Amino acid sequence: MENYLLFVLIASITVLSPGPGVILTLTNAISYGNRGAICGICGIAFGTFIVAGISATSIGVILATSSIAFSILKYIGAAYLIYLGIKLWNAPVTAIEEKMQSKKGKKLQFLEGLTLQLTNPKAVFFFMSIFPQFVDFSKDYSSQFVFFVITYSSLVVIIHVIYAYLAKKSRKWLSSQKGGKRVNRLGGGTFIFFGIGLASASK
Repeated sequence: MENYLLFVLIASITVLSPGPGVILTLTNAISYGNRGAICGICGIAFGTFIVAGISATSIGVILATSSIAFSILKYIGAAYLIYLGIKLWNAPVTAIEEKMQSKKGKKLQFLEGLTLQLTNPKAVFFFMSIFPQFVDFSKDYSSQFVFFVITYSSLVVIIHVIYAYLAKKSRKWLSSQKGGKRVNRLGGGTFIFFGIGLASASK
């Protein structure tokens, strides 16, 4: 349970951190309202299943049989978290534009979110290098895989729905230098903290 709670915490921060998916959700919510952002959010969540399936399952057997491979991937994951932290800490504030345009179709919004997640390196690296650290390879891998991926996808939906709900009220603050910098520094510092923790953790 302790490992699971740590997984939820790291996954939540990963999903919360500013990126293409968050910008898409905020933009859709501001332009089309809270309901108008739902299909895009579902596309992002579904894309998570595909990314997870390709990234995690393909390395599961190797990690289950090789402690060296596990250690290498652990340090790659730690380095990636620290890299994300430094990048986010120094990132410029992203302005969220309110666009007046005709409403996109639901299928188009879903495909937009799906495509974005499939090309999102943050999700790919998470499931390739960080996800395996929480799997007990002495037990059934597939059930753990499904459980963790459902958890991650659920967090995507929950967090992005909250983003959509707060979009109009928080747009000016998130786009301001003060508000944007605070978000970036908080997220960046948290990534660096967990990256160091992951590197020093034993299997």
